[in-house]
Amino acid sequence: MKPLGQQVLKVRSKNAGPFWVTIDIFCGSPEAYAAILSRLNTADVARLYGTPEQLVKRFDIADLWVVKFSIPRPVVQGAAADRDMHGAQWAHLLDEMVL
Repeated sequence: MKPLGQQVLKVRSKNAGPFWVTIDIFCGSPEAYAAILSRLNTADVARLYGTPEQLVKRFDIADLWVVKFSIPRPVVQGAAADRDMHGAQWAHLLDEMVL
């Protein structure tokens, strides 16, 4: 079992507006995409980010070999308590998740 980031081409996160962050997993091949689809479930991702599962949106994009998650921010982008205004650091938790 290896961290997700060692099994795929890239894990990236970014803003999806002031209320959401999106995390993209670029698998790089159909084999990696199939492996990630079979092992990565939405409940585990929700638990990792401390978000209720029903609020996590998942998009499996087979034509691009990409799995995408949209997660609500705990605070609005730019608020005094916002620790990552661009949403770039969210990917690191998923990148290090062992599957």
